[in-house]
Amino acid sequence: MRNAIVTGASSGIGHAIATMLIADGHNVVGIARQTDSMPEGVEGIAMDLADLEHASDRLGELAKKHSQTDTLILCAGAGRFGALEQFSPAQIRGLIDLNITSQLLLLRCFIPRMKSHASGNVILMGSEAALKGHRNGAVYCATKFAVRGLAQALREECAPARVHVTVVNPGMVDTPFFESLDFAPGESPENAIEATDVAAAVRTVLEMRPGTVVDEINLSPLKHVVRATRS
Repeated sequence: MRNAIVTGASSGIGHAIATMLIADGHNVVGIARQTDSMPEGVEGIAMDLADLEHASDRLGELAKKHSQTDTLILCAGAGRFGALEQFSPAQIRGLIDLNITSQLLLLRCFIPRMKSHASGNVILMGSEAALKGHRNGAVYCATKFAVRGLAQALREECAPARVHVTVVNPGMVDTPFFESLDFAPGESPENAIEATDVAAAVRTVLEMRPGTVVDEINLSPLKHVVRATRS
């Protein structure tokens, strides 16, 4: 039985992964700003990871309380798109704080314990935006490239302690991620990945034998179609 922490567990990819883990019989702690929509069986922790000043101390307390955690799956994140000059300094910082800095802080709290136990899995949710820059995605792509670099560096750092590190890079996923944006995947089922597809990939990673590490998984919809959702 795994003792897992899943960030962003209240919706989308994080919700699907937490649901999968519960179905497989694992203990799951979910972190999100709101816990009302957490899957049944998940211990919900309400926390705004973008609020670094308050989150940092709480993450330290969480690591002490859940010292037997052997699986970290970091899905929390947000998207904001547009030309770079359209971003205010606060918007740039907010996206960086949530998408990368909060993940660094969480890992900083839990990795030492995982190393001391000489086992564990860390799965970081990247994006196709971590593989190639896209127009109007300068800030978002920068954060996701950073997540991918973090995973690669952490994998080398943690391998001697038998802690496995993987980054999953999905293309467009049919989730509430696009509700606040002016674009979305096309309407055909072939135009978007399902959150359960990503959860299935995570399960594959967790089922690997201890001597094998899945460094990176890239997932794409069969057909890339983007539609405008606002005029």
